[in-house]
Amino acid sequence: MKKKINSILIANRGEVASRIIRTCQQMGIASIVIYSDIDKSANYVKKADQAYYIGGNQPSESYLNINKIISIAKKIKVDAIHPGYGFLSENVGFAKRCEKENIIFIGPNVESMEIMSSKSKARNYLEKIGIEMVPGYSCETKDINSYLKQAKKIGYPIIIKAALGGGGKGMRIVNKESDFKELFIQAQRESKNAFGDDKVLIEKYISDGRHIEVQLLGDKFNNLIHLYERECTIQRRFQKIIEESPSPTLNDSLRKAMCDSAISIGKLLKYDSLGTVEYIFDNNTKKFYFLEVNTRLQVEHPVTEELIKLDLVKLQIEAAQGQKLNLSQTDIKPIGYSIELRLYAEDPKNNFTPSSGKIEKFICPERDYVRIETDLDKESLIPIHYDPLLAKIIVSSESREKSINKMNHFLSEMVMLGIDHNQDFLKKILSQKDFINGNYNTHYLKNNLKSLNSEIKGSISPFLICASLYDWKIRNAKRTLLKGLPSGWRNNFFESQKTSYILSNKEEVQFDYKFITSNKFDFSILNYNYKVELIDSSKELIIVEINEEIFNFHIIEKKNKLFIKNNKLGNFKLLKKDQYPIANSAINESLYLAPIPSLVIGILVKKNQKIKKNDPLIVLSSMKMESTITALKDGKVESILVKENQNVNALTELIKIV
Repeated sequence: MKKKINSILIANRGEVASRIIRTCQQMGIASIVIYSDIDKSANYVKKADQAYYIGGNQPSESYLNINKIISIAKKIKVDAIHPGYGFLSENVGFAKRCEKENIIFIGPNVESMEIMSSKSKARNYLEKIGIEMVPGYSCETKDINSYLKQAKKIGYPIIIKAALGGGGKGMRIVNKESDFKELFIQAQRESKNAFGDDKVLIEKYISDGRHIEVQLLGDKFNNLIHLYERECTIQRRFQKIIEESPSPTLNDSLRKAMCDSAISIGKLLKYDSLGTVEYIFDNNTKKFYFLEVNTRLQVEHPVTEELIKLDLVKLQIEAAQGQKLNLSQTDIKPIGYSIELRLYAEDPKNNFTPSSGKIEKFICPERDYVRIETDLDKESLIPIHYDPLLAKIIVSSESREKSINKMNHFLSEMVMLGIDHNQDFLKKILSQKDFINGNYNTHYLKNNLKSLNSEIKGSISPFLICASLYDWKIRNAKRTLLKGLPSGWRNNFFESQKTSYILSNKEEVQFDYKFITSNKFDFSILNYNYKVELIDSSKELIIVEINEEIFNFHIIEKKNKLFIKNNKLGNFKLLKKDQYPIANSAINESLYLAPIPSLVIGILVKKNQKIKKNDPLIVLSSMKMESTITALKDGKVESILVKENQNVNALTELIKIV
């Protein structure tokens, strides 16, 4: 039955909320958003027609709180709720509650969602009809020993997965039996934290696999088509960071077989919305196996939108209000090639540790071939409570080669300063021969991490010169005495000024420089000499000539950290020496401090407990990612200084070991 949607409550936040608002505006639909304490000033709140406070910063208090969301929806009498992705997007209980309250849930029918929103139920259902899938096991019991027994039968390595949700949360690879129990508990805990449920399943882990998915679109009149595939193999922590279409590994016959398989699953489910069937493709056997159906809008949906020139959010809304699909399979004709990169607030050089804080500078050039999906501006605050996704960058062109080249150029131009992020890491991936040739699997990042994190040869010195001239300029402007003397004047004319900075690996670099005349300097760094001229400078831009080459640097200072970006050399972070003793004390053999702002989600020891080196002590969560503080020596717990469910700032003292 067709029902007109005039208003939509978006039960989400950030980038996806902004994306849905844009389509609502184009369709003439009122957009209503919800916000937590820390999201009050977020851009998506400003863009929406209406915005309502939902609760505290923890997802359980706000974006996962079904009763509060429904209460607001009923109060303002919305026609529909769009869950976006993540949070409650695949929560059957939420969909049923919407149905009960006569609110349209923008997603598939509850019956298909109920089967597919649980990976374990999906496996059991599709196995009965002969869909080929990776050997695995799932059941209602949470008894570890039952799963351990089945893991032996399946054979290691295996992967533990959260039964509900996606995004790489609640996943662990187990290579040997002795690690099983600890990783099983970790997966359960992370799943509970991300999705409100700790059910998991296990599967045989395919060590040389690729992740490929097929986009489906259906309506309530049994019409169903596919919108071709996306390849999402480049991942870290089981979470995608690069998506592309068409897949560089599929030929026409494999593509048809995979798309036909997805259609058969969709028809079996009477699928009537936007959804994605995910597969693991074995590089060795060239066979593919069913993984799961995502009954929601995917993060990477713009890849398909750019390829087929359709608004998937619009089509999803139309299907939800009972509109008949006016497209046939022959109407879908992909043109060219599309690639998406996920820009994350994280440090790839430090095990992808999430980063939080305020973005101090954000320059995103407008280019015809680039689409940016983000909720950021140069003043945005990145909180610790949610996923660290900052933006999605999508480039489309006639060919894969041209799209990669254009993406590379855009990444060179884009500037983001103030937090750690993976911009340079993404750019490095695009330049790798194996990536360019499409020769990779889901282990690609793990196997190439060292080379992907390596510095550009000769890049350190220009950044050090930039930093020292930035500081020199500030000091010179503050001079009140003896202004007539040259900068850095010494009784001994031949004596140079000395300065030093701390690199991201905590190595100190000391070097000399001398003011010559006007804005000219001589630098001596790491046994190399440089003739330098300061061409121009402002608060955030330094232009210098170094050995007859011009360099433009964007630079900002934040709590004694210097964040610097050069189009050619990328991003660099330096720490001024006077702060280094504090940062260096973040952890030692008797004192442990939180490395970043975090939530304490598990305390695994008690006061006076004897411990061994490498024993897990405290589990922290930041941006939905878990990290475990482990003991650096044998000893005894002298004191525990935090409690579970406590939010802590960076460098907060957690525990003492003696």
